[in-house]
Amino acid sequence: MKKKYFNILFLLFVLSARIIVSGQSVRVMNELFGLEDKIPGKKQVTVVIDPGHGGRDPGKIGVNGILEKDLNLMVSLRLESLLKENDINVIMTRTEDTGLYSESDSNKKRADMRKRVDIINNSGAVLAVSIHQNSFVEEYVRGAQVFYHGSSVQGKELAIILQDQLIKTLKDGNHRKAKSNESYYMLRMTQCPLVIVECGYLSNHNEAALLSDPEYQEKLAWAVHLGILRYLNMNSGQEKHMDNE
Repeated sequence: MKKKYFNILFLLFVLSARIIVSGQSVRVMNELFGLEDKIPGKKQVTVVIDPGHGGRDPGKIGVNGILEKDLNLMVSLRLESLLKENDINVIMTRTEDTGLYSESDSNKKRADMRKRVDIINNSGAVLAVSIHQNSFVEEYVRGAQVFYHGSSVQGKELAIILQDQLIKTLKDGNHRKAKSNESYYMLRMTQCPLVIVECGYLSNHNEAALLSDPEYQEKLAWAVHLGILRYLNMNSGQEKHMDNE
């Protein structure tokens, strides 16, 4: 009888220890990535993911026939899943092959862009990432590149981090650097830091083949999600430092 009672106490002790360790692990992960615990009343970090083009607008057409709008959505959906696994609230501008316009709109491209900006500006997001694919007249040009608005300090910081993470994760010999751009409509009109990630060149045969590969798409999404976590962690640390002063 005493032995049975001892075994029950021991099992309860082990169970309690596992719960405590589990709780500590969650706190460590949250501190590592600068994310808040799931405590009632605390606001979840929101990020907007914008898969470029869609519907009537195919975007670039790859040398292998693949459409940019499809690639943008596939990478974005993978990115959404990865961010949600880190307790980040993700808002997608689209989740299907549709454009953000009405059939009655006379200028569907302009209406589409305005709708994307409205979604971002009304989301309360700390940042937004627009996923795209690139193209050029010369076939040899390749490599992912991140664009930001020149007047956005935070946008530049986010772009540099994402560019660095893409290079480290893909390990494809890419020497491109994050680049400022003041002409892109979405970069000019969004209120939170926004970057445009051009994942690669559909005009390059080798890169177009890679971009069409689901495993490579997962790798791209993994790199962007790591970059976003790095950015959130850095800015969270700065906020905590300021609060302590």
